[in-house]
Amino acid sequence: MLRIESEAVAALAPRVGEAFARAVELILACKGRVIITGLGKSGIVGKKIAATLTSTGTSAYFLHPVEAVHGDLGMVLKNDVVICISKSGNTDEITKLFPVLKQIGVPVITMTGNLRSALAQRSDVVLDVGVAEEACPLDLAPTASTTATMAMGDALAVALLKKRQFCSEDFAFLHPGGSLGKRLLKVSELMFGGEHIPAVPPEATLREVIFEITRKRFGCTCVVEPSGRLAGLITDGDLRRTMQDHENPGALHAAEIMNPAPKTIGPESRALQALQVMKHFNIMQLVVTDGEAHPVGMLHLHDLLDAGIGS
Repeated sequence: MLRIESEAVAALAPRVGEAFARAVELILACKGRVIITGLGKSGIVGKKIAATLTSTGTSAYFLHPVEAVHGDLGMVLKNDVVICISKSGNTDEITKLFPVLKQIGVPVITMTGNLRSALAQRSDVVLDVGVAEEACPLDLAPTASTTATMAMGDALAVALLKKRQFCSEDFAFLHPGGSLGKRLLKVSELMFGGEHIPAVPPEATLREVIFEITRKRFGCTCVVEPSGRLAGLITDGDLRRTMQDHENPGALHAAEIMNPAPKTIGPESRALQALQVMKHFNIMQLVVTDGEAHPVGMLHLHDLLDAGIGS
């Protein structure tokens, strides 16, 4: 079975030619939405293709052909593109749509295994998704044909994604609640900046350091030079070690307590990368710095976990 389906998909490669390119151009030129319709298994495949297109930058919608002839054709507008999916190319419920689609004036792309069918003859572009045989031993149930159709839909989506220069940031924007989108979140989207950044000058007293750590509640404070550059970081752990190692810690200043080489990360880095750094070095906080080593934000491990990073 798997061999038959894999061969059906492999057979599509030589067919990605002029018709495929024309389909991509029609969709790119579309000022509305891509309306996909199909019945039965073809309809299920159509819903998946619509979902893939929408999540990769091409607005798409599935239209059930039976509901369409009972009023839902009203959602098809002249700036749309319609994709019809039918293994036989003669699905009656879809052929009934053509007079209205032509009257509206929308271009029609058909994905079918029958290039001589009614749908193929009346469409603007035909994508051949025919298969030599179904994986079904009776050669009846749509199996290899639905796999091939889905693969052709994925090929369209990927081609359009590349043409639109759709990037990982765009994907994350469209998937804010999913684990994939969370993996693409930037540090700048989770960090605390501005007045929330704990900071003291190098000459700050131990008392001032403790006050700033307590007030900003990050368990640490940046030590910042007059130029605005990061000089170091003081954590709760640094304070405890200072108390243990010095007879008169109250006489010390921030520059004498700080770690002069703290781990930092840039605001454009992935939040997942920040989590990996924290885990690797067993730390709870990261200072976010710009290209000139100026602190622009603070990131705590709990912020990443609360956002679902790494889950």
